[in-house]
Formats: sequence, structure tokens, C-alpha cells
Amino acid sequence: MSTSRMRAFLAVARHASFSAGARALGLSQPTLTTQVQGLERENNVELFHRRGRRIELSDVGRQLLPIAQAMAALDLEAHNLLRDSGRLDSGQLKLGAVGPFHVIEMVDSYHQLYPRIDVSIRVGNSAQVLADLENYTTDIAVLAGLHNDPALCAVHYARHAIVLFAHHKHPLAQHVSVPLQALEGQPMLQRERGSTTRSVMERALSEAGVEPRIAMEIGSREALREAVVRGIGLGVVSEAEFIPDPRIRMIRIEGEPLFTETYLYCLAERRASRLISSFFDSVQRSGRTGK
Repeated sequence: MSTSRMRAFLAVARHASFSAGARALGLSQPTLTTQVQGLERENNVELFHRRGRRIELSDVGRQLLPIAQAMAALDLEAHNLLRDSGRLDSGQLKLGAVGPFHVIEMVDSYHQLYPRIDVSIRVGNSAQVLADLENYTTDIAVLAGLHNDPALCAVHYARHAIVLFAHHKHPLAQHVSVPLQALEGQPMLQRERGSTTRSVMERALSEAGVEPRIAMEIGSREALREAVVRGIGLGVVSEAEFIPDPRIRMIRIEGEPLFTETYLYCLAERRASRLISSFFDSVQRSGRTGK
């Protein structure tokens, strides 16, 4: 089976477009189309349904996609292994993360050991970061919370308390800490569903029988912080993610501590990869894992 044809199929499937797939591979659209059609004719199958300008994977195409992704990952690992001759003098490592806070710290430690490895970071929500890992778009994911999945290998990195933060003129901002009961009826800002911080806070409020007033759902930490600065409501964040500002105040939560935990993930089948192992090893050398 032609590797170039399989790469062409994967590019079209990833981008849901022949033209976008061609641009991603640096090919002309007719060349890419010819490669995909050659793969279809060679095996007497239809991999895509063409509906005008829109294309969709056929049943066979959907079954082939994870196999093609695995082949692409193996091809990349073989390329990296041959190129750096086992010395990790060059290569590309792709990370996925829900935020920059921990991952930048990790990359800094890694660069000190392997300065010639190119590292890229793709930021998204938890669902997207996991999907990118499973689809071989990234090599390693940095996520909050433990995902019990036998297909994944997880290493604990850090634990951080969950804190509130408020506009400096908010009545609660005058306190260093408050009980959960103080949030009854208070305007609260929350992240989108799937946020670990939101899940932990919702569970704690429910168990305490406290009902704040949800003022807004916000899909990013930056927008959440801006809303708090403008006095729209109270925010909830991991202490590691809180950025001091004279306009806002951090408020600790009294009682049983609420916290998030950060883990590194890779696909279990790729844990032995030299490139992936080098990153896990560098994090462990930094002395942060397991804390």
C-alpha cells in the first residue's frame, strides 16, 4: 500500500476538504485527488461521499481513519528515530494542554535537556485535548483530573487548591477566606461544561446545599478574569492559574480543601517512544511528579 496515498487520505479526512488537505501537504489539489482516487480504485472501495462541495467519510473510510492515524504516527516515529540516530538531537514533540500554566513550566525544563527538539503546544478544552491525543494530532496531553482509560498512560504532576476571586470592591473581597455558605445567592461565573474546576466546585456546592446565582458561562480563563475585573460576578480558578491584579482579590475557601490535579497523558501504546519518554523523564527529573 502506498504511504503517499494513505497520507493523502488522512489529510482529506482531517480537513474534510480536498483543497485544505492539499494545502496541508503542500500538494496541488489534482495531485491529492489522484492519490485518493488511486487508493479507492486499488481496493475497489469508496472512502468519501462527495455531496457538492462537501465531503463525508464513508463507512469504510471511518473504519480506515484510526488505522491511517496509527500508521502516520508510526511513520513519524520512524522518521524521527532515523533522523536523530537515537540521540534526540532533532525532532518534533507536540503537546496538548487546557492552559499554559503548567505546560510552559514543563517545556522550559525539557528545553534545558533537549534544546534541539522542536516543541509545539496546542491549547483547547479537555475534550479537544483528549481527542487530539487519541487522533495522534499530539504526542502528550497535560490535563486536570484523572481519566481512567486503559488506552492512556497517566503520570501525576501537581495538585493545587481551588480559590475564588472577586472585584476588589465586592463585599467578599474584604475577607481572606469564606465558607461555601457565603456564596448563597452570589453572582457566580463558571467555565463551560467539561471544565474540571467547574465540576469540583459544582459538586462541593451541591453537597453543602448552597445555590449561587449563575451570572454567566464563559469558555476561557482570560474572558472569565475580564468578567470578574468588570464586577460581573465571582470567579473560580486553580490557585496556580490566579494572576494577581490590583483590581481583583483572591479568596480562599474554608473547610475541606477543594483542589484540581494535573496529569501528563500519552497513549499507552506509545509510552516506549524515545521522544515521549524523554519528556516524561524530564518532568520526573524536575521533581514535580507525584506531589
